[in-house]
Parts: sequence; structure tokens; C-alpha cells
Amino acid sequence: MDVSGGSGQPRSGNDETAEHHAGPADPATGSAHPGTTAPRTPGEPPADRPRTPGATPAGGSAEDAPPRDRDTDDGTPPPAGASGGPSQEPRPGDDTPPGPPPAPGSDRPGPSTPDPTPGPHGDRTRAEAATGPGRPPQRPPEPGGGLLMGRPFGVPVYVAPSWFLVAALITWVFGGQLDRVLPELGAARYLVSLFFAVAFYASVLVHELAHTVAALRFKLPVRRIQLQFFGGVSEIEKEAETPGREFVLAFVGPLLSLVLAGAFYLALLPVEPGTVPGVLLAGLMISNLIVAAFNLLPGLPLDGGRMLRAVVWKITGKPMSGTIAAAWVGRALAVSVLIGLPLLTQSGALGSAAEDSIGMDTVMDALLAAILAAIIWTGAGNSLRMARLREHLPELRARTLTRRAVPVPADTPLSEALRRANASGARALVVVDHEGTPVSLVREAAIVGVPEHRRPWVPVSGLAQDLTDGMRVSAELSGEELLDALRATPATEYLVVEETGEIYGVLSAADVERAFVKAMARPS
Repeated sequence: MDVSGGSGQPRSGNDETAEHHAGPADPATGSAHPGTTAPRTPGEPPADRPRTPGATPAGGSAEDAPPRDRDTDDGTPPPAGASGGPSQEPRPGDDTPPGPPPAPGSDRPGPSTPDPTPGPHGDRTRAEAATGPGRPPQRPPEPGGGLLMGRPFGVPVYVAPSWFLVAALITWVFGGQLDRVLPELGAARYLVSLFFAVAFYASVLVHELAHTVAALRFKLPVRRIQLQFFGGVSEIEKEAETPGREFVLAFVGPLLSLVLAGAFYLALLPVEPGTVPGVLLAGLMISNLIVAAFNLLPGLPLDGGRMLRAVVWKITGKPMSGTIAAAWVGRALAVSVLIGLPLLTQSGALGSAAEDSIGMDTVMDALLAAILAAIIWTGAGNSLRMARLREHLPELRARTLTRRAVPVPADTPLSEALRRANASGARALVVVDHEGTPVSLVREAAIVGVPEHRRPWVPVSGLAQDLTDGMRVSAELSGEELLDALRATPATEYLVVEETGEIYGVLSAADVERAFVKAMARPS
């Protein structure tokens, strides 16, 4: 669901040639075009393929790129984002935040590091075999969400701060009802009411655990369970693969609520009416019936809406069609709740006499209806947006978003590294050791912060961020797998490697973000 839960441009440095670009771009735009044809890397288009329309460098656009009117000290224009400015500060409008500085004591090549010898793939080198390109990323730290209550089935359960508000509200309302049924309790009725509130939300937790167990049974990861103001939420991170599984996943929650209602009814039979246990069991039976009936209403984000989505998905073969149908039914349901609930209360259809439903009770009913309607309407809209997100996620592919990179030794002056990058049409720099193994990535934001007159005296190692296992991603990643890998190790740049271990290029988080926004802007 998170997504977390959950843009950029195609690689602009790997699909243009010297014939198409007579000179390099302005340093302020961060775009570097080759002066000579670079060796074509595995998976890249042919060298004579024109640049992808609309491809712009990070932090700039094709429209606002001024003509080139200045060079670096050695006569070579810098690549991505390489314009002068205050030390270690990106220029205004730069989308890429500076990454963390290199870890103290990190192993960096000494000043005598020789230039790596180009292999069969030109200036590409082999990544460390110990990590490998397809190594799965570590799971990101679990998000909060309130007070952690436990981890049943390995899934964290949180109680949101809003739960304490609704618990106090239930205690007050149920305490007023107990005063009419059991007046002899006195002030102790509020302790009984508080016990009822806790027991009711324990029933809601059982409802959510049913969803969780079904999701885990279908090998769908569950991020967390959260108990909040209006019930609970099981945050399942991926969709069910078939409409049948989607139906089962949605139905088990209301089914467990009905089972609990039946269990409380059976427990109520031998209990004497008009006692504290009798009132509590009756209240829990009715509340679980209400939870089951409410969740079976056929509109998203309710369980009944997911069941309707599964049915339409099965009939049409398109999950998006099911989402659209269930979401619009959910919105119609929200309007019905907003109008119908106060009318039902006023008519006495919900058990109270019409003449008693006046004054503050009417206002409370209208407020409750408005809150419920807002939650349903918002949830239906969010379901539509999440469906669109999942529909467009496959368009995010690491291979198409990766920038071409040039490997350089650690002691290479920045101006010389930028000259090599421009000559090969690269837009990123990878620091390698004497064996050609990548050890760090030069941060684009750090290049921006170095004035042009200082670049011949600044080694690239001082502007680089050490590579960690999570900063190596496979060129074959796409969609949710790509976003999961980036979320696991937040950084501004990532080293993209082939299955063989060769460097494919550097992926900028800003490029992924722009590509994501661009994909979401297109209609489904």
C-alpha cells in the first residue's frame, strides 16, 4: 500500500553523438554532450540514435538552458550540474540534495592510483563480485504509527494517538447507556465502559489479523497494522495476483467479525440479563455485527468494495476497471451516508424515538455522518490514485533512467574528470581503485559547489560518497522492485550494474522522482 509508499529522464548521455552536437552544453544546465563518440555500453541504443525528445538533465530543462558562454579553467565544460557557486551548496533549483559526506577512515585509493585500462566495453569496469548486481536490498526500517503493541505473525501492531480519543468517546457514550441500564454502578460504569472500548478494539484487531494472515498466506508483505480513530488498517504492500485471491483477502475480515459476533451471542445465552457481563457481551455482539455489515458495503475503501473490485476484475479481466467501479460506488456510498444517516436517526429507524432525536443528538449524528462520509470518499479517491500508481510503475526502469558514467581514479582532479566525462558523453563519475573496482560515486550536488577556478586542484575523492551494498542496483530492476531497492538505502545516486557485474551507469534519485511524476501525470 505504502507506497510508501512511492521521475526523471531517459539516459541522455548514451544516445547522442558528436555529429548531432557540435559543442557541449552550458555548465549551468548540467548537460554534457560528447565531443567524441563514446564506446557503446551493453543494452544501449546505437550511437547514431537521436536524443530522446524531452530528455533534460537533472536540475534543469531544455527550455531554460542558455547558450554556452564559459568554460572551466582547462577549457572543458563540466557535466551535470557543474556550475560555480558557494562551496558545498547546490544552486537554487537544484533538485538533488547533497548526500552524506564520506565515512571517516574509509578506504580510498592513494595519490599514486593509476588510470584504469579500458576493457572490451570501453571505459566500463567490473563491480565488486562480493556484492553482485542482483543482491537483494535490506528491508527499510519499520515506520512508526503510534504505540507499538506487539508483532503477531511478525507484523508490527501500532495504536495511533487518535485511538485514545475514540476510546474516551466510547467510554463516555457507553457509560451514559449503562447509567440507564445499570444505575447502581455509579461512577464504576466508566470503568466498565473503558473495558468495553478495549474489548471492542481487540475485536477490530482480530478482524485486521484475518486480513494479515490471508495476505501472508498469499506471500504478500504486510507493512503494519494500525488501530486508529475509525477502526483499523492492515497495510498490505502489494496487490493480490488474481481476483480470487483479492476476494478472499477482503472477505476474511468481515467473516471473522461475524464469527466473533456469533461467539459473543453463544456466550450471552447462559448469562443473566441486566448484569454487567450480559451488557458487555450484548454490546460486543452488536458492535461486531455492525463492523461486519459496514465493511461488507460494496464500495472502496471498505472490504465490500474490494470484493466488488475482485468481481469486476474477474468479469473484465482488468484490475483497473474493477478499481474504478468500486471507487465510484464508494463515493456514492459516502454521499448516501452523509445524507441518509441523519435521516434514519430522525425517523427513528435506528431504535430511538423520533421525538427524542433532537438537539445535541441531532448535531452529533450529523457530525458522525460527515466524518464517515469524508473517510469513505477520501479512501475511494486514494484507492484510485494507488491503482494508477501501480499501473504506471512498470514504466520506471533502471536501465532507461540511468546516466552514463565514466570511471576515474581517486586522485583525478575534478576538471580532468569533467573533461573525460564530456569527451565520452557521460553525466556521472565513478571513483575506482587501482584494480578498476568502484569504491564511491561523485555527488552531483558536490560538483555544483566547487567554483570553476578551484576544480583543477580538487580531487574527485573529496566529492564522492562511499558505495554501500544497498547503493548497487541491478540494471534489470523496474517498477515496485526498483522503488523498494531505493527506499531500502536512501541516497542521491546509485551505481547501476549489469548481471555480469559490469558498471552500467549511475542512477539519480531525482531522475526517478521526475519520471514517476511524469508517468502519474499521464491518463490511464
